[in-house]
Amino acid sequence: MAMRGPKELVWIGSSLEDLRKFPDEVKRFVGFALREAQKGGKHEDAKPLKGFKGAGVLEVVRRHDGDTYRAVYTVRIGDTVYVLHAYQKKSKRGSETPKRDVELIRRRLEMARTLHERGGERDGRRED
Repeated sequence: MAMRGPKELVWIGSSLEDLRKFPDEVKRFVGFALREAQKGGKHEDAKPLKGFKGAGVLEVVRRHDGDTYRAVYTVRIGDTVYVLHAYQKKSKRGSETPKRDVELIRRRLEMARTLHERGGERDGRRED
């Protein structure tokens, strides 16, 4: 049986630029988690994001110097890992994802689905 290569990694919206602002240690952590997803696995710290049942939306969270950083991605659209959002959580309301971030993730998930349906057209997406 032929070995398949890693899944394509696609950055939706400003997710790549946002991730690049994270501390180096956090960027390495997120990169490792995404690489696991590309290989068809799941990082031990990747958890399903509440409110996206069945969509395969996962989140990895990393604390660094008292701050919390999150990256959100999906693995359930074709053979591609779509990175939907990367952000520093600023809300003081526990671990709940802020409403504006949930809405942004929903919009970007729809963008990823649309890109997939169009056969992976390059406009509107960024890859690394």
